[in-house]
Amino acid sequence: NDLWLDEAQIEYGPALTQPEKIICVGTNYRKHAIESHMPIPTSPVLFSKFNNSLAAHQGQIAVPEDAEKIDYEVELVMVMGRTARNVSKEDALDFVFGYATGNDISARDLQFRTGQWLLGKTCDGFSPLGPYVVTADEVPNPNVLNLECRVNGELRQSSNTQDMIFDCATLISYISSYMTLRPGDVIYTGTPEGVILGYPEDKQVWLKTGDEVLASVAGLGELRVRMV
Repeated sequence: NDLWLDEAQIEYGPALTQPEKIICVGTNYRKHAIESHMPIPTSPVLFSKFNNSLAAHQGQIAVPEDAEKIDYEVELVMVMGRTARNVSKEDALDFVFGYATGNDISARDLQFRTGQWLLGKTCDGFSPLGPYVVTADEVPNPNVLNLECRVNGELRQSSNTQDMIFDCATLISYISSYMTLRPGDVIYTGTPEGVILGYPEDKQVWLKTGDEVLASVAGLGELRVRMV
């Protein structure tokens, strides 16, 4: 049927390409904090990534030559639709354009080489985003979404955004009290338990060339990438 395309033949781009800011939230799921042996934060833990890290659904992610501990992190991603500065929690979600599935790929050995996480977080292609952005009107409550991550078909992460320490509205209100959020800005809201970092050391099998990683958030689509 000429009216339908074979998805395998579609070449996707990242769901967004030039956000002014990519803001990420660390340690934002209770069970993930516990598995990582980190205290439950009393304020959101923020870090950033750069646009070079954006990657597309069905993309190929190059493993840095000197990185050996590559990890996955399925995340709910918020895309801002309006300029937000000092917004209240009550109004915060009105500033969201839509939501997407993200994967905050992390090179743990680079991430913890120093006290700053940047190096291990923003290597080329380390922020897959997509396959598309679902508009906010299609997501009545972003705080009750199931999310999963599979590696070569094996379920590794399975949780719900209800386990977030700081929910979506709280994050927007908090961030906007310190910096102006602009349309197109992206917020990776954190990952649940099940990352490789949380496994006992003798059980840690890091991502390697050839592995296929499938991240999904309910209603937002499946985001598939391959490590090369």
